[in-house]
Amino acid sequence: MAKANPRILALFDVDGTLTAARKTVTPQMIARIAKLKSQITIGVVGGSDLVKQKEQLGENVTDAFDYSFSENGLVAYHKGKLINKTSIKDFLGNEKLNKIINFTLLYIANLDIPVKRGTFIEFRQGMLNVSPIGRNCSQEERDEFEKYDHIHQIRSKMVNVLRTQFAEYNLTYSIGGQISFDVFPAGWDKTYCLRFISPSDYDEIHFFGDKTHVGGNDYEIFVHDRTIGHAVKTPDDTMRLLNELFP
Repeated sequence: MAKANPRILALFDVDGTLTAARKTVTPQMIARIAKLKSQITIGVVGGSDLVKQKEQLGENVTDAFDYSFSENGLVAYHKGKLINKTSIKDFLGNEKLNKIINFTLLYIANLDIPVKRGTFIEFRQGMLNVSPIGRNCSQEERDEFEKYDHIHQIRSKMVNVLRTQFAEYNLTYSIGGQISFDVFPAGWDKTYCLRFISPSDYDEIHFFGDKTHVGGNDYEIFVHDRTIGHAVKTPDDTMRLLNELFP
């Protein structure tokens, strides 16, 4: 069925925007997104890999959305077909990667925080995801670390150290979610996905995200001159905005 306004594109962050952090999408949001897809062109852009995107948004995510950008678009699908796959390993090389990983693990080893679990660095297609507490923590531990980090700024202090230590690598550091931050080459933030969206195809590109502040992993695409940015705090905010903008 033809869309009512195919030249309008809405791009969505995942955590805190379409779903609660690391939770699965609700049936209500699935229904609203399906309705929106009949109205305009839609896409999802998240920092996590495609496996996690499918866990949260459904196995059919590459078909449910016109565009599916995982790892900020380093793995990109359009209308269910793979259109890009890029690797940080090929870009940086193993020598530089090992230096970053070794330094980061030593830093975490010497970090005095209440709880540490496992998987402190997750190697992804286009980035390193670094978690001082470790991604194997429980949801309760995740929630507690978020509160602790808000007070003690564990992640932001760590980012400042890495930024100084590896200044010549031209890397970007983006704090997102509850427990981690991403490390990737400059320009590989969420704006990376825009290179696969032709300016001539769309009159408006709307972006919805919850980490739109400076340093948040939605900031660069939120303020980009090609997008109309919408800051939300919860999926309920997203739903309310969609009902206002695209009734």
